Amino acid sequence: MAKAPAQGRTSEPVIPNRERPGEPKRYEASKEELLSFYKEMLLIRRFEEKAGQLYGLGLIGGFCHLYIGQEAVAVGLQSALESGKDSVITGYRDHGHMLAYGIDPKVIMAELTGREAGISRGKGGSMHMFSTEHKFYGGHGIVGAQVSLGAGLAFGHKYANDGGVCMAYFGDGAANQGQVYESFNMAELWKLPIIFVIENNQYAMGTSVNRASSEDQLYKRGESFRIPGIQVDGMDVLACRGAAEEALAWVRAGKGPIILEMKTYRYRGHSMSDPAKYRSRDEVQAVRDKSDPIEGLKRELEAAGVTEADLKTIEQDIRKVVNEAADFAESAPEPNPEELYTDVLVETY
Repeated sequence: MAKAPAQGRTSEPVIPNRERPGEPKRYEASKEELLSFYKEMLLIRRFEEKAGQLYGLGLIGGFCHLYIGQEAVAVGLQSALESGKDSVITGYRDHGHMLAYGIDPKVIMAELTGREAGISRGKGGSMHMFSTEHKFYGGHGIVGAQVSLGAGLAFGHKYANDGGVCMAYFGDGAANQGQVYESFNMAELWKLPIIFVIENNQYAMGTSVNRASSEDQLYKRGESFRIPGIQVDGMDVLACRGAAEEALAWVRAGKGPIILEMKTYRYRGHSMSDPAKYRSRDEVQAVRDKSDPIEGLKRELEAAGVTEADLKTIEQDIRKVVNEAADFAESAPEPNPEELYTDVLVETY
């Protein structure tokens, strides 16, 4: 006599372990590549410091979210992208991503100061910069909204069959937004070419990730959608580049989306108006002393034979570029008042 099936059991076979990407290897950079990474990270650091100064002087209005401390993420990841082919979208902490994608510091700084010469003609400010020419799609103020838009960009790449990949950045705070998971579901169902990058700088707007997230290992957030995740040292530009190589190989092979959780840290408050009283100065200084991405790469450069004199020359060159960008931004004219009525709609519907 046949046995009745056990209560609550299913006759479906157990699904074997799914394919996963390989473990990323720390990127082996040439001396020239190391110098390029160093210059890009230093440019972001000095640019953001100058932006902070201009904000304090009242030349930048509204909100201003600085990228100081997180430079290795944008530089390491975007150095692996193909400019003009792959698209990038992020939230409102966006200056560093634009600089890492080769956009002129002058037009970024002019946008910060609301000038006609800005990359969004002074209408976007710090949080809403845009450059379709560079396939940089913002700069978005609504927390987590860029994740859904990034899925749309990835759908566009797939639909056009242009070989492009979308890199969509969001933070540990945005990782708790509902639309993120709707986007995950669609991205995996349609095998969209997208890399979801969680820049986990530990504090969202001001609450520790451990207090705000029941699962604080954010690279696991895609598991229920069958999206693999990798956790990466976001303070090491070579680890970031290595992770980008692995992620791009996965996505370009048509295997669908992937999540990169970049463990990083911001030295300043959430925005310029945030005194960051939710953490101690000692904590911030400890991260600077042990894990600063620029100082870490400086040691790599010294081991590769780059002298202190060479590094000082690079510092002087970068400061000159940033000062010229600030001078340009301060002297450029503001938009005409009539510009309030342009670009309201792209076309008639």
